[in-house]
Amino acid sequence: MNHLYIHIPFCHRRCSYCDFNTYANLEHRIEAYVAALCAELHMLAEGAFPGGPLPTRAEQRPSPEADALPPTIFLGGGTPTMLSLDQLERVLTAASAIVPLERAEITSEANPGTVLGRDYLRGLRALGVNRLSMGVQSLHDSTLRVLGRIHSADEARRSYEEAREAGFDNINLDFIFGLPGQTQAQWEATLDTIIAWGVDHFSLYSLILEEGTPLYAQVTAGRIRLPEDDATAAMYEAAMERLGAAGYTHYEISNWARESVGPPGALFPERACAHNLAYWLNSDYLAAGAGAHGHRYPRRYHNILGVDDYIAAVGGGRLPCAEWITLTPGDLRAETMLMGLRLSAGVGEAHFAARCGLPLDAAYSDTLAELAAQGLIVRHQERVRLTPRGRMLGNQVFQRFV
Repeated sequence: MNHLYIHIPFCHRRCSYCDFNTYANLEHRIEAYVAALCAELHMLAEGAFPGGPLPTRAEQRPSPEADALPPTIFLGGGTPTMLSLDQLERVLTAASAIVPLERAEITSEANPGTVLGRDYLRGLRALGVNRLSMGVQSLHDSTLRVLGRIHSADEARRSYEEAREAGFDNINLDFIFGLPGQTQAQWEATLDTIIAWGVDHFSLYSLILEEGTPLYAQVTAGRIRLPEDDATAAMYEAAMERLGAAGYTHYEISNWARESVGPPGALFPERACAHNLAYWLNSDYLAAGAGAHGHRYPRRYHNILGVDDYIAAVGGGRLPCAEWITLTPGDLRAETMLMGLRLSAGVGEAHFAARCGLPLDAAYSDTLAELAAQGLIVRHQERVRLTPRGRMLGNQVFQRFV
């Protein structure tokens, strides 16, 4: 298997906007969770799979574009850096039976408030983690407090510098725009600052107000106000303009990579996140951990959410799967378009045909013609891409394929 997601659900504190499967104040369960996680990885390595045996390669319908990606492991959360180096080593050793570590892009998420200094970062790098993704979110301390983050802007900068000193030469920073009280001037100043840091990769997301979160309750009660939609759109346009002028390639709706020389004809910049490219190319991937989602066509699955329930399931000798579903060919076609159109490179006709088993026009000729007439997509060199207008109205485009 080429791609593996591993979920570490522990946090020191849940952020006010977060609806991910994360838990605070469960540090005493980390060791038992790591043991269960290693056991689940062993089961997956032995060929266990929700719903029955792993599908064959022919059933998976691979494509040349997806096959060109390196193998990947992504440690997400939650906060993977809440684990000790010994615990992370055990997890990666178990994962190595699924994905060969020596050839893999291995990413770990890290929150600046929990990164334990240069020694921890050097140890993380020595374990083979070669890409770090740091959730900074804002460079304004008052906003960070509203979001429930446990770090300050100065701590975020210091964590980034320490990661560089520890040998990480491929670092992503996450930021959110459209935040409470955020102005255009503040956002543009943030962009200028982080460009000056020389960061390799940015993931910039518009705030999504998730029902059931503390921030949702504050906004709906009128205690906190968010920028208007037009103001948030202007922040996105500012990111495209400033990062583009600074030499970053906008290769996916929310992602930019610092330009570097790659092989001739490469679809994606060298610093693009290969693991996320696997998602956007609708590739197959295994997943382990509480609440983790995996996909190996024709099946998709997700694991049990609760930490103790997860530990108990694995301790009972069974995969901790909460649900798996069988995808139809129509599901595969729609998801290939929905995910692939997020990429600036768009959806390749050869990729679609290999992955979905029929030509693109046989599936969507009328829809594509209508979207092109509306100026939302363009077809060029046997690829389908969003236009700049289509990118701003992406959800309207995506709905046409559901």
